[in-house]
Amino acid sequence: MAAEYGADLPEQMRAIGFDAPGGPEVLGIVHVPLPRLRPDDLLIRVAFAGVNRPDCLQRAGAYPAPPGASPLLGLEVSGQVVAVGSEVPREMIGQFVAALTPGGGYAEYCAAHWQHCLPVPEGMLLADAAALPETLFTVWHNLFERGLARDGERVLVHGGTSGIGTMAIMLAKAFGLEVIVTCGDEAKCAAARRIGADLAINYRAVDFADAVMAHTGGKGVHVVLDMVSGDYVPRNLKCLAEDGRHVTIAVLGGAKAELNMALVMMKRLTLTGSTLRPRSDAFKSALADEIADNAWPLFVDGELSPVMDTTFPLAEAATAHARMEAGAHVGKIVLEVSGG
Repeated sequence: MAAEYGADLPEQMRAIGFDAPGGPEVLGIVHVPLPRLRPDDLLIRVAFAGVNRPDCLQRAGAYPAPPGASPLLGLEVSGQVVAVGSEVPREMIGQFVAALTPGGGYAEYCAAHWQHCLPVPEGMLLADAAALPETLFTVWHNLFERGLARDGERVLVHGGTSGIGTMAIMLAKAFGLEVIVTCGDEAKCAAARRIGADLAINYRAVDFADAVMAHTGGKGVHVVLDMVSGDYVPRNLKCLAEDGRHVTIAVLGGAKAELNMALVMMKRLTLTGSTLRPRSDAFKSALADEIADNAWPLFVDGELSPVMDTTFPLAEAATAHARMEAGAHVGKIVLEVSGG
């Protein structure tokens, strides 16, 4: 590896692994070879790695890595480029980047497609940079591309204080949308309002569909960004205005839903959804380009910054997963690997 890529790199690295699927306690430090680079890959010395819900699902055995991806957890990192594949501009060596990865982030070194990286400017904290790619790519594609959200519209976001939820609030407000979110308690509702939500509904205290319709004077919302699915779907459809769009990004409440298709026809609703991890390199590259043009400058200029919850050392990945699964976090959880 070192001779092939002209870098003084070790043969082994520390990473987080597990012998068999299970709870957070199965996670621990392992020593594994450095990832091999494809021609379009670069190698990042990881400073921080973001923790995301799919990591927990993969650890539990419910979300295997796609073919060809690293079996290690971790879908986003920040750090310094230390080696490049044969098709990557060599001037990228030494640059600091935030990268979307198909896996492998919970490690001292991580491979990523060079066109799935965003430049980290001087002044941006590397911990913040690691907290951005997965949620930024997901929200941008699903809210603005699939959901066709535009200024002046209203959007309902479930899980308002999650990493996805907080990113959705910030981006939606930055682009002129009215934002309604649901949260599990009053403290989280207050946090969502501080982040910028126009209305935060405690779904344990009131029926969110009734609250949405009351708030909008019976008009409803134009887009629902839903990570729950299950029995939320018919209630979401009730919340949608005519020509509304329902975008599913996760199925934490169950993969199946019962629909009133007459309502879909009468309101002319669009139901769509997506998963990011298995999409092609070309799709992710195009998405990265659009984000670089439209959304990344907001973070580079400091107009927006990710909502950060807790930073844990790499060795405490199990504690990080336990915190995420307990639902106590507000914003992003990250692992400190080298700290940059």
